[in-house]
Amino acid sequence: MENIKSLYKDLYKIYGDVGKWWPGTSEEIFVSAVLTQNTNWKNVEKALENIYKYTNSKNILKDLHNFSQQEIAELIKPAGFFNLKAKRLKNLLSFLSNFDFNIEKLKNLDETFLRNELLKIKGIGKETADSILLYALNKPFFVVDAYTKRIIDRMYGIKEKNYDKVQKIFYEAYPRDTDLYQKLHGLIVEHAKSKCKKIPLCSFCELSLKCLFHTST
Repeated sequence: MENIKSLYKDLYKIYGDVGKWWPGTSEEIFVSAVLTQNTNWKNVEKALENIYKYTNSKNILKDLHNFSQQEIAELIKPAGFFNLKAKRLKNLLSFLSNFDFNIEKLKNLDETFLRNELLKIKGIGKETADSILLYALNKPFFVVDAYTKRIIDRMYGIKEKNYDKVQKIFYEAYPRDTDLYQKLHGLIVEHAKSKCKKIPLCSFCELSLKCLFHTST
């Protein structure tokens, strides 16, 4: 546990300040959090470009809500699994309609209540809900993804796969801070994509001497 407390500083030394990391306005992040499921960011960008061709850029949530599920599916085809994601987006947009698509209204809600409400939406799991909370609503919920699990397994020998338990590890190691969580999650993703890939590039990794995976091989 002590070692994981240095993860942020270690990654910061390599990649610097990644800022908020997840691009876009709050409205865009609500959409991209669903679109990014099981695909890469380039495909998400293509889907967002399609959406902007047919929506008012000032209120894409409200405009998308007025589209049929089939129409949304056509727009988001580049993101893959478009029929499933269109259904999930419609479910999320239906929820947002209860708040007139007003992001500020959502930000004023109790964060635990809001997370529970998001998780009630069919197709919105913990990773997607926490991504929305952290990046769209600036709430201090740490996002756990496959990259997170990969890095803590390789670096620290933590083989835990349960979302809540992995999240708890980070809550115990770091203060509940939105800015910190945004940056730390971004740094983890950057490291997993550039060095700690499925087939790791250990010989190019600045953290190789601190990594159990590398030092044990």
